[in-house]
Parts: sequence; structure tokens; C-alpha cells
Amino acid sequence: MSARTTEAARAAGEVAPGANVRRGPLVAFLVANVVSVCGTRVSAIAIPWFVLMTTGSPFKTGVVALAEMAPLVLSKAMGGPLIDRIGARRISVTADAASTGVVALVPLLHTLHVLSFPMLLALVAAAGALRGPGDAAKGTLIPDIAQAAKVPLERVTGLESTTERLASFIAFGVAGGLIALVGEVNALWIDAASFAICAVLIYRWVPAGRRQPHHDEQDRYRQRLLDGWRFLRRDRLMMPLVLMIAVTNLLDAAIAAVLLPVWIKEHGFGPGHTSLILTSFGLTSTVFALVAAAVGERIPRKLVFTLGFLICGAPRFAVMAFDAPVWTLMAVYAVGGIGAGFLNPILGALFIERIPPHMLGRVNSLADAVCWTGVPLGGVAAGAAIAGIGLAPALLAAGAVYLVATMSPLLIGRQESWKTKPGLTDPPGTAEDLDPAAVPTS
Repeated sequence: MSARTTEAARAAGEVAPGANVRRGPLVAFLVANVVSVCGTRVSAIAIPWFVLMTTGSPFKTGVVALAEMAPLVLSKAMGGPLIDRIGARRISVTADAASTGVVALVPLLHTLHVLSFPMLLALVAAAGALRGPGDAAKGTLIPDIAQAAKVPLERVTGLESTTERLASFIAFGVAGGLIALVGEVNALWIDAASFAICAVLIYRWVPAGRRQPHHDEQDRYRQRLLDGWRFLRRDRLMMPLVLMIAVTNLLDAAIAAVLLPVWIKEHGFGPGHTSLILTSFGLTSTVFALVAAAVGERIPRKLVFTLGFLICGAPRFAVMAFDAPVWTLMAVYAVGGIGAGFLNPILGALFIERIPPHMLGRVNSLADAVCWTGVPLGGVAAGAAIAGIGLAPALLAAGAVYLVATMSPLLIGRQESWKTKPGLTDPPGTAEDLDPAAVPTS
């Protein structure tokens, strides 16, 4: 069938929903997700290990994580109205293109032997500020892609999570050898290239989507941002969930940025063992995110979400605190990946269903920002805890807090539905919030 004939058939509705003509945006989006996450995961190992090995300071390692994550969270929160007004595709492409140059400066300046620690902090902060709106914009593209592909939201969020897990699996699997081969900072060339490739893929193949006109289109930026916050604050399910995830994300950042590297170093291992441990998690989480994509619309969301967090959360801290062998920690991470695979598909579909389309950019960005508020403090808190009470007590304390947070879904939104019924436009408990004008200003 020629291109002209295909277009005519599509206009007449004769092309099947699953035809190749509809797969391009979805495939490009998923490939871009893989490329972006791969580069970011490599740098997530390279930078902490570089700082730890060159300074020997867990606290400075945490400061680097803070320098990246604090601007990321702030820009993610503030960029939502721009996504709604300018468009998710344009924001995503612009942020990725700018990130290419900023991240590439790190290995370039290192090669020129002029990269100081304060300069590294500044570049990492700039990269984080660009990643915030860029990541949020990609999440906002999901409804348009699901509509173009004629598939359920759970299918797209599940595939997005699968590609993210797959990218993590690939990146963590090669990061140790890559760092050993080219050095910690030089591995950031890959991160810079990943942003460039992602920008090209989104620009070339992902549709811009239709901006939804609304009566607050000409309102001031501040008013649009406040409308998004009021909607999120008043939702009786979303707000408690993002607060709970903020706690678990803080602890996840603590273990990834400081606790695990310090534990590996104290046991006489190197970055290769970090890669093996994280690869075991990435492998199982990838497989079960794919399972979630296949059956996501049929599973009991609240039950699976709670069980997933129980499996993937506190056990990691306990095993490390009791000085288990490295193969045991690897097995615990692998089992944890089973539960983690279901989490993002459930949350992604749940939030998109509950947020009105014209507010998706700002509310989704604010929700992400709240979820990430603890991430900048995770590394610093872990470094300070190790210095104050030692590694094992810090791990036990973190595990206990994680377990308490994990049990909160049993109480969160007890009267709220976790799944919007097919064809229901107004999620339960939020009908009033669909009109920002109906939200009190106090």
C-alpha cells in the first residue's frame, strides 16, 4: 500500500488500530526512553563512584547527589504550566538538546584537566535543572501516544516501565566494565550522547499532540501553577500516595548514592559488583514490568502495589545491615525487582486517569516533584548517618522507615477507587476539582 493510499485509508477508518501506521510514535517513544535511561543510569554509577574514590568521603558523594536532585525537583515542579502551554514535545526536545551540551562539558573539562569539584557541582546542578521538565514532559506525552496506538493507558505505562527497567538492566550490566575501561567521568560521554539521540527521536517521530483550549489559557503562570497544586492537594488518593513515595524515594536515593557504594567498598569489592547487584534487580523488574503491561488493566491495583513495595523495599536494607554475602544481596535485589516491575505501570495509569487532560502537564509535574522531594536529601542523609552511627545502624534505621511507609497504601484513600471505570471521565472523589474555578483559593 502506498503512502498516499495509506493516508486515505486511515482517514476513512479502514486501517486497523494495530496497523504499522500507528506504531511509529509508540516505538520512537519507547526507544527514546531506553536510550535516555541507559545514559542516565551509567552516570548514576559513574559520578558517585568517581567522587567516592577521589575524595574518600561519603558525605561529598551525597553532596553531588544533592546538587543534581535539588534543581531537578524544583524545575520539575515549576515547569508544569510551561508544558501545558508550550507543549510536551517541544519542552522534551529542548531540554534534551540543552542537556547534551551541559553533560558533555563534564568529560570535556576532565580531559582538559580543569574540572574542579565546585565546577562539577555546578554542571551537575544545571543538568538536573534541565532533566526536571524534560522528564515530566515525556510522561505527559503518554495519553497522546496511547490514543494514537489505540491501546489502554496501562499498556503504554507498562511498556514505558518495561523499557525503563530494560535500560537499567543493560546499563547496570555494562557500567562496571565501561567505567573500568574509560574511567568514571569519561563514561559521561555516553550520557551526553543519549540526550542527543532522545531529542532527535522525539522530534522526528512523536506527535506534538493537540493542545486543549480551556478558559484559563490566558491566566498568569502563577495562577496556572496554583490551580495544579490545588487539584493535587484536594485529590484524596493522589496526594497521600505522592507523600508516601517521597519517603521511599529518599531512602532509595540513600541506598543508591551512598549506602550501597560504601557497603561494596568496605567489603573490598569494586564498581563491577555494584553493576552485578543492580543488574539482577534490572533483569527481574524488566520482565515483570512487561507482565504488568500485558495484564495491567486486569490486576487489583492496590493489592499489587502494596505487595510490590513490600518485596522491593525494606529487605535490601536488612540484608546489608546483617552483613550477608554479596550473592545473597544480589538474590534479594533480584526478588525485589519482581515487585518493583508492577509499581510504575500502576501509578502512571492511575494518575493519568485522575488528572483532566488540560491540567495533565502541571499536575503530573507537581506530583513528580513531590515524589522526588526526598531524593536530593537521600545521599546527604545517608552520608551523615554513616558518619554519626555507622553503616549497619544506618541501614537498619532506613529499612524500618521504609517498611512503615510501605504499609501506608493499606490506609491511603480507603474510600477511593484505584481504577477508573471504562468511560468514566471524572474519577471518584475529584469531580469538583475538574474545574479549577471551583477550587477554593484559601
